[in-house]
Formats: sequence, C-alpha cells, structure tokens
Amino acid sequence: MTSEQRPRRRWRRRGYLVTMATVLTLAGGLGLTVLGLGSADQAVASFDAASWVWSRAKGEVARVNGVTAKVDTRVDVPQARGHQVQVVQNDRFVILRDVNTGAIGSMDLTTLQQYWNASTSSGIGVRIALHESSVFVIDTVQGQVQQLEPRSLSPMGEALRFAPGVAGGVFDDKGRLWIASPSEGTVTAITPAVIPSEAPEQGGGAAAAAGPRIAHTASVAGPSHDLALSTLDDGVAVLDRTTNALRTVRGDQGKPSDPVTLPLAGPGKLAPHTDGRQVPVTVPDARHVYVVGDDGMRSDFTVPGDGEDLQPAVAWEGYFYVADADGSVHVFDSAGARQTDIGFANPGGPLELEVREGYLFINAPGSSLARVVDNQHGVRTVDKYADDVLGGDPPQTPPQAPPPPPKPKKPVVTKPGAPRNVRAAAGNAEARVTWQAAASNGAAIFKYVVVGSGRTFQVGADQRALTIPGLVNGQTYTFTVSAVNKKGAGPARTSNAVKPTSEVPDPPTAVTAEAKPDGSVVVSWPPANGQGLQIRRYTVTAISEGGSAPIGDTTEPTLTIKSGQLEYGKQYAFTVVSVNERGAGSKASPVSASVVPFTAPGKPEGVDAATVGDQAGTISVAWQPSADNGRAITKYVVKAGDKSLDVTAGTAATLTGFESGVNVAVEVRAVNEAGESEPGTATARTVASPKVTVTGVTATFNTATVAFSVDAGGGTASCSVAASGGGTAKGSCSSLKISGLKPSTSYTFTVTATNAAGTVQARSTKTTANLYGTATCNNGEEGDTATYCNKDVDGRNGNEIFAVASQDGKQVGWAKPGTRLQAYCKKAGQEVYAYIYNNEKRSTWWIQVNYEGKNYIPWAWLNLDGGDDLNDLPNC
Repeated sequence: MTSEQRPRRRWRRRGYLVTMATVLTLAGGLGLTVLGLGSADQAVASFDAASWVWSRAKGEVARVNGVTAKVDTRVDVPQARGHQVQVVQNDRFVILRDVNTGAIGSMDLTTLQQYWNASTSSGIGVRIALHESSVFVIDTVQGQVQQLEPRSLSPMGEALRFAPGVAGGVFDDKGRLWIASPSEGTVTAITPAVIPSEAPEQGGGAAAAAGPRIAHTASVAGPSHDLALSTLDDGVAVLDRTTNALRTVRGDQGKPSDPVTLPLAGPGKLAPHTDGRQVPVTVPDARHVYVVGDDGMRSDFTVPGDGEDLQPAVAWEGYFYVADADGSVHVFDSAGARQTDIGFANPGGPLELEVREGYLFINAPGSSLARVVDNQHGVRTVDKYADDVLGGDPPQTPPQAPPPPPKPKKPVVTKPGAPRNVRAAAGNAEARVTWQAAASNGAAIFKYVVVGSGRTFQVGADQRALTIPGLVNGQTYTFTVSAVNKKGAGPARTSNAVKPTSEVPDPPTAVTAEAKPDGSVVVSWPPANGQGLQIRRYTVTAISEGGSAPIGDTTEPTLTIKSGQLEYGKQYAFTVVSVNERGAGSKASPVSASVVPFTAPGKPEGVDAATVGDQAGTISVAWQPSADNGRAITKYVVKAGDKSLDVTAGTAATLTGFESGVNVAVEVRAVNEAGESEPGTATARTVASPKVTVTGVTATFNTATVAFSVDAGGGTASCSVAASGGGTAKGSCSSLKISGLKPSTSYTFTVTATNAAGTVQARSTKTTANLYGTATCNNGEEGDTATYCNKDVDGRNGNEIFAVASQDGKQVGWAKPGTRLQAYCKKAGQEVYAYIYNNEKRSTWWIQVNYEGKNYIPWAWLNLDGGDDLNDLPNC
C-alpha cells in the first residue's frame, strides 16, 4: 500500500491553529513557560506536520514544524531538566510524563484554557498512550490500564486489570489500545470510553459515563513466553520472542494470522508502531533486521557497525530506519539496500524516532539537534535551541559535553551457563519450577527450556518461572532447566525432587516492598499459614514490565534484595510463594505495590577541565550526565580546593578565584535522593602571566621590525611594541613593525604582552641605519648636466656645500653630481632656487651631510634615499 493509499487519521473536528496562547503553561509539578508563535507565524503553524520533541539538557519541549524544519515554539519545563521525559501527542493534545518523578502534564491545543497536573509512579514501567482525545495510563508492572480525562487527567471509569507484568500499551490507527499478557500468551484490544465533553457529538452521556472495555482477546503464544508488540494501521503485530514466531491480529474479529517463524539469532525487538504493512523485526545482538509482509518474510539485511545497542527498525514510506548507539541512523530501502546514514555527532543518549503527520521525526534528547525526514526520504536538520521565536530571551545554550569514552572490546561469545537456584515446589497435581538467570556469556538469552514429567516447555527469558499442571499427587518429579542464546543451549541444572500434594500452605498476604538508598529492596510479609505444616521457605518473584522472575528464597518473612540485582530506575512489584516442610508450595500472594530501586548516582564520566583564557584565576569544567540510578539528579557539586559550586541545570560550570598559573584539581559529584556519587576528576591550569622574549630587531633608516616570542600562559595575549622617542605598533604576538623612525638613531624597543593574568615587557636596543642622499645637478636625465655643475669654481654653482645653512656662508666644497652623502639632519636656512628642476625644489631646508665633517647642502641639490622625504630626517 502506498502512502497515498494509506489513510492518515487526523483530529479534524475544529480547524485550530497552534498559537502562543495555546500552550501558555501547565499548572502544578511541571511548571511550563512558553517561548512561541506570534500571529504572523500562524500560516505555517497549523497542527498538521508538527511534532513536539524533548531536549533533556535544556529542560524544554520544542514544537518542530515538519514543513519548515524549524522550531516555532519552545516550552520550558524547568523541573524536568536533565530528566527522561515521555512525550505522546496528536493534533489536539500533548501529554508529558517525567519518568524520573512520575509527574504528568497535559496541553490542550484547542481550548486554550485548562492545564492540569497528575502523578504516576516514577520510573520505567508506566506508559502513557494517546489517540485523538483518549488518554491511558498503563501500569505494566501492576497490570492496570486506566483511562484519563485528557484535560484534567482524572480517572474515567474503573481500571481494567490484567495479570501483572504486561507489555505493549500502544494505539493502532483505528483507536484500539493493545496490551500483551506474557504470562497468559494473549493480546487484548481495548476500546476507549467516550470523553464526557465529546458525548453530545458521539451519542450521548450514557456512553461517556462507562469506562473503557475489552473489545477482544486473542491467544498468540504459549503461557510464559516473552512477547513484543507493534501496532499497525488496523491491528497489531506480535513477536513471540521465545519461539521467534511473528503473528498479526487485524480487524474487529481479532483472529491471529498463521505464524511466520524467523531465523533470529537472539531476542527480537519491534518498534511501538509500524507504518505500512511490512513489519521489521530487529535483532540487536546480531545487528540484523528481518522484514515480514502479509505473505511471509520479504527480506533481511545486516546493519553495519559494532555493538548490540540497536533500537528496533522503524518503517517509513517503504524504507527502514535503524538508530544506533553511536548516534547514527542506518537507512535501508524495502529490499534491504543500504542508503545514506543520518548522523548525530554527539547525540547525548538514545535517539527517538516517531512517524507523525507525513514525516519521520528523529530527536536527540541529549543534544540541540533533531532531523525531519519527508516522504521522499529527504533529510533536514532542526536546531531545537533556535532563539528566533517570539517570547523573550531563551536560556543560554549549554556547552557540548565531551565525547563518551571508547566502548570496550566485544566479549567472546559462548553458550550460556547453567541457570542458578533451580527450585521446584509441589502443588495440588502441579509443580512450580523457578530459577534465576544463567550467565549469558556474551549473547542475550532468549529462552529457557524446562524438561520434566515427560514433557518439554519453552519459557521466555524474562519469565523464569513455570507452573506445570497435570501431575499425579504422591509421585516424585524432578525438572531440568537450560538457557539458550544464539550459540545454542547451555548446560542444564536439575531441581530438587517434589511430590505433588493437596496439602499446600496458604499464600502470604499483605506483601510490602521498600526501596532503600543503598540500592537494595526489602520485601516483607506476615508469616503464612502452613495449615498445620511448617513453612520452610518463601520464594519471592519480581514482576517488571513484560515479565516476572524469581529473585530469591528466604526462611524468614522478609527478603533483602541486594543492590544491583534489580535495575535502577525501573518499576518492580513482588509476589511471594510459601513452601512447607513437604516441599508443597502455595499459590502466589497478591502483588505488592510497585517500587523503583535506587542508589547514589553513577560517577560523572568524561570530566574535562580547561583554562579560561580571558579570565584570571578561572577554569571551566564540563562532564557527561551521570546515570541517575533510579532517582532524579538534583544537582552536581563541583569542587576545587576550598571552592564549591552547585550546578542544578546543565553539565558545565565555571570556577574562579584561584591564583594565576596554578594547576587546579577538580571533582564533580552527582547528587540524588540517595546521596553523592563517586567523583569524576580532572585537572586544569589557570591562565598564567605571559612570558615574552625579543628574538631580534631589523632596522632600516626609518623603520624597525621587532621579532619576539610570547608564551601566553594558556590564555590569549595581546601584544604591542614601542620605540623610545618613536612610534608604536600593536597586533601580532610574533613580529611588529614601527615606522616613522629617524636614521642613525639609537632606540630602545619595548615589547608588551598582556593577558587576563597580567602584563610583562621585554626590551632591546637597536640603532637605525644611516640615511644617504645623492648630490644632483641635472634634471634627472642622463647627460643633461648643467654647465655650471661640472666643476668646483667660485660663484653660484650647484652642489655647493657650506659650513652653515646659507649660500652667504663659508663654502667648504663642492660635490660632484652622483656623489652619495650621508645625511644627518635637516635645518631651516636660506632659500635655494633649484632652477634645474624648474623651481620644483625651491626650499629653505638644508641637509647636514658628511662632507669634510658635518656641513650643509641645500635640499634642492640632494635627493634623499627612500623617496626624498624630509620627514625621514630629524631637525638639527
């Protein structure tokens, strides 16, 4: 289906434009401030072809116009600066969720009036979904799906409840919300309730009063298989990550298609939504993409590069876009032929790709850049920090953080190790087998194989628990469990022997969980009722988005899960099974409330300290954002000596007040609720006073070129040179020329170098060259010498030299035409008419020359070197 054939659903009940008043502020926890559109911009500011994108360092959400590839509105979200923020949007609403705090804000792009704030549990595990005016919060850990009123974000109707640990939570283009339940192997389509304010237009208030409903549920995999979803224009694609089978569920009937089994060499991933009818399945572990159409697998291709941090391929207008951890987006056509990559030099974290309103928007939340890709696959760059928007001066652009350190070499990949702590607990005609993760040995585990009771079961890598029914009470059973990665199956480990029995204990009740600042989680519960038998142990299972897995056993009604066993910043809930003295286990307890493990932030990496060349005693420091480890980073503390600075916005700082020319050791610590991180360190030197050395002076009779070298002390120096009793020059810090000097004169040349730390000077003495002139008694043409210039005779002859500046004085001699005479100075005297030059050198100036001592010749009879300029001579 082409883009012209494929329908694009837009909210079109009203023809609104986005204006500055549209997004004035969000009340409460997000506290937004807008820099945005004026009325002149409204012609290109309709809600078509636009996307709101997040900038983490700035703490801003910016509206990118796909037509112009420019930002036309910027909204400051100061309390979310540096946080991970989920943005969902359509033509009418923008919903923001701060992952670090759980705060939610809604912007209604049409009513211009109501902006509310709500809250969810913090951390990864809660999702926001939006279609037209339908907003849902999906708590994947608890298995709870709640519809919200889009303006107030208040609950609508009763929440729908599923088994804990669901996946998905994305709308298809028909407005169905799809949820996967891995524990049951099913996907469910949910139809939203009608919004009360929309009820008059859609059939009345009765429909609006009801909550969302389940449209249909389809079985797509075996129980306890890992599932990944990608919604379609009308339905959903489901990847069974345990068996590598892809199925689609389309239309109102919800009947799954026949499975297409793919040759995946590792766990596959799907983008949240697929544009068109070709579904790409990405295997990050193998850097490979498989493309499945309605008639089976269409093509496959390898993504160039190293590493396993590929994001799932996004389909757009017959092409596939694969984001890489290095900031590249690899592009392929429908046949898998490689196209030109789209690069981000310093993305500052994972890229975000979204197909919206006829464009593919690529956002780098950690940098100032985004890209817009049109339906012809043309790429344009967007400056998210552009300050040419109406509404005032924006925040200053933070400096780019230094590049990340090089990645470690890829490990050697082998088959996985054996699962740990394989345990079995008997039930009534059943047994529950649990285990902890095996060592992956360099390649992701994508399933576990459980063998026992004459049967073989496949279990998802994120499940790690299996209830085996159909057993005989009183008969002894053991079970083996092995892990599988792309290299094959690892060694099996055997469980304890169990005998199913009807004498099972009660499950624990009132399970609670508390996350501690040291990264541990304490799970507690009242002792279970053993129904006359002693409780020997409890097995605790951790439930997260899309999966559940045992986390530990204990003999007491409490378990402390050590730091590092659970992922920081991710939501978990817990169930507990009690096991009695006969090895019989209870049903699982009710699920606990969710918690988010946390600890002190990670050490700031890439700390770089540098001299500030234009400020004395000052250094600048920049670093990469630290891993927040489950709680928002509230500040960075930058310390150097006895100086300390708290940085609450950005990842850069300037410290001042140090001595000049000293090395300064800097420590940077990140701070969150749990405390301070380990320090990242660097050293920089403050700018020192400059040093200058004169390396030589080259002089003519009226100029001097002074050569010198300058050590700027780490800063930027300005330089000048001055001649004693002469001129000055400034500019270059290697060579400067002074003009207007006098010949045969000794000068002291002083070179001055100045930077932020001070001023220094160096000196050198040099005498300028002698100035000569040529005695002349002709009109400048060869052989045209006047007859009275050809001999030394009494009377008024040319080239006469006198003891004083007058022809009435004592004549001391006569200079033959062409004689070169050293000139000392000039003196005003008797006016001399140079008839031979048609009176062009009629002058009262006389030149003192070296002729039988220091005597005088009229300037009319002496042509000075260098242009015959009297200003080259001092006064006598």
